Amino acid sequence: MVRKATLKDAKDIFYLVSLYSKRGLLLPLSLSDIYESIRDFCVVEFNGKVVGCGALKIFSEELAELRSVAVDEPFRGRGLGKEIVDFCIEEAKSMGIKKVFVLTTTSDFFKKCGFIEVDKRSLPQKVWRDCIKCPKFPECNEIAMIKVLEVTHGLSY
Repeated sequence: MVRKATLKDAKDIFYLVSLYSKRGLLLPLSLSDIYESIRDFCVVEFNGKVVGCGALKIFSEELAELRSVAVDEPFRGRGLGKEIVDFCIEEAKSMGIKKVFVLTTTSDFFKKCGFIEVDKRSLPQKVWRDCIKCPKFPECNEIAMIKVLEVTHGLSY
């Protein structure tokens, strides 16, 4: 079951994000960062235990970022990651957001979720403010991908 995260989920989210950030797959977040952005997060539960998470960070009515998508190892391959992505996409649609992007090293997964690869330079400068926290900065190997939620005139993607 995917649901919006609550404060009691923060430590479980921290565990999942840390698991993947240690492997260089996610941007590291402190527990404090997670508490501050808890309203951005959703979690997936299995038998009452948080086993996955994801976040939707809003930049404008045009653009949001899907970030911190993680599923605990024993639960991978069950479609939970896609459920998290779908939940965040539906939330973005309900808010009227037109495009959702992701920065990832696992582009195949996001292609299956309907995202297409774009040039990183096509994203607004403000999306890069978190890059300074990344251990890979400035040698980033992430791929920018975007999913258009509503057709707009003059779309360049």
